[in-house]
Amino acid sequence: MASVLEPEVFLAQRLASNEKYIRNRAMKKLRKYISVRSLNASGGFTEEDLLKLWKGLFYCLWMQDKPLLQEELSNQICSLIHNFPDIDKQLMYLDSFLQTMKREWTGIDRLRMDKFYQLVRFMIRQTFELLKRNNWESNVMDKFVKLLTSDLLQSDSKPPSGLQLHILDLYLTELAAVGAAELSADQNLMFIEPFCKTAAKTKSRMLFSAICRNILGTIIDQAPFAVEDLMKEMKVLDSDSGQESEEEGEEVEDECEENKTRSKIACKKPAGKQINGRKQSEDDDDEDDMFHSDDSDSELPHDDMGPILQFDYSAVADKLLALARRSSTPGHNRQKLYKIIIVLRDLSEG
Repeated sequence: MASVLEPEVFLAQRLASNEKYIRNRAMKKLRKYISVRSLNASGGFTEEDLLKLWKGLFYCLWMQDKPLLQEELSNQICSLIHNFPDIDKQLMYLDSFLQTMKREWTGIDRLRMDKFYQLVRFMIRQTFELLKRNNWESNVMDKFVKLLTSDLLQSDSKPPSGLQLHILDLYLTELAAVGAAELSADQNLMFIEPFCKTAAKTKSRMLFSAICRNILGTIIDQAPFAVEDLMKEMKVLDSDSGQESEEEGEEVEDECEENKTRSKIACKKPAGKQINGRKQSEDDDDEDDMFHSDDSDSELPHDDMGPILQFDYSAVADKLLALARRSSTPGHNRQKLYKIIIVLRDLSEG
């Protein structure tokens, strides 16, 4: 007698079918199956179950051609996270996704890479939407950052560098798109804390440079626009209360200009600086600039920047300083972090 396939294996096989109509039907069945299985008195899905399903979902996207259909499918796959009944199962779905991507990443050919880049972006976006639906509760955010750290930032988890770099590149952009209007500076600090800790201890210069450029550098580059947004909010509040004046408007404008100037000055380095008795090389110059974007990026109009996260620059500097002072921090990392701290201090002083 033929053995009966587990539901997860059966669905995974259908999701990976060569026939599009079979894959489409499997996606519809999977959505219903998640809702029904989650109500099971035995406790719903296990991590092993979700890994089986994700293998099928991975190859479901692998088989899909045409960019618009790929985008639609990626949205459907990532939105499944909201079909699970509680935050623990929802984060287990995210964890299984990251485990699957780590396992399969190096086997993705260059012709298919773009659609998996898109899948990763949509999954991070839906995860932030999940946190938003939970009102950005601190315990839920804490579970998320711990999962992110264990899956992507710890060396023993062996994440592919391409996956790490892609998530670093999109992380703040997607967080801002979902939560910029609601998140406080303290909450934003919590979201970047795993990267600060990793920057202080990693021995990978590639990962360290990516964190400085895509996380810390983005915060620094967007500082003038963040201050401008904050001033605009204050201006609206003053207007509503009848306390706004032309002089206050001029002060806001002057302060924004001063912040831009201070940020640019703080980011500049003295040429020909001596380090350990030798003249600084061009490679060192490149490392000093690792946390800055290109000049062309910094000249973008405010409207093109998109939503911007608010940060307490003094608190970020304090966090980095406490981490950089540890004896376990590599000397190269400490030296670069101190330079970033100086820039953040200048920004906090306005």
